[in-house]
Amino acid sequence: MKKLFCIIIVIMVALIGCGTEKETRSSTLDDYEVTNKNAEIMEGDFVYRLYSKERVYEPNEEIQVYGEIEYVGEEEEVVIYHAASPFYFIITEEVRGYEIDYAMDTPLIGTTLKRGEPLVEPYRKSGGYSDQSEKEFVEFIKEFLHKEGFPSGFYTINGFTDFYVEKGNHIKEEYKMEAQINIKVSN
Repeated sequence: MKKLFCIIIVIMVALIGCGTEKETRSSTLDDYEVTNKNAEIMEGDFVYRLYSKERVYEPNEEIQVYGEIEYVGEEEEVVIYHAASPFYFIITEEVRGYEIDYAMDTPLIGTTLKRGEPLVEPYRKSGGYSDQSEKEFVEFIKEFLHKEGFPSGFYTINGFTDFYVEKGNHIKEEYKMEAQINIKVSN
């Protein structure tokens, strides 16, 4: 019985050791593959699309990522209410593990959508750092913000919408649709 117990302990230690080695291994850009450059979500009378023109971009190449909302309901048109834009883009550079924030002004704006005519908006660079940020992150964000394109890396783009439609008697129907795509920037 003691022998069996010792064998089980040795096997468990070996398995834990293998898992630890894999977790501490550094990832490289070659470890990542673009699996989804287009995403589409439908909620109620609206379709949200998030897409990239390319799967792989060169460093300093313009990144072409877009958010799109299309009204597909029965009315000829509808007014949606939102902040400066109904589109948000939160980006994570996966190799380095950096999240790039997306700032937005928050006035209340109404936009009229006509049935079957998508509202399309390109991603615009945003991001920042604080005096508490690590030096490497600060350097990355400076390069990200001040050069054309994105620095070399693998990017997960979490896009979402945030808007509402008034439905009489001051009833608001809210829409928060979320999608995810990824792109690679490689030499």
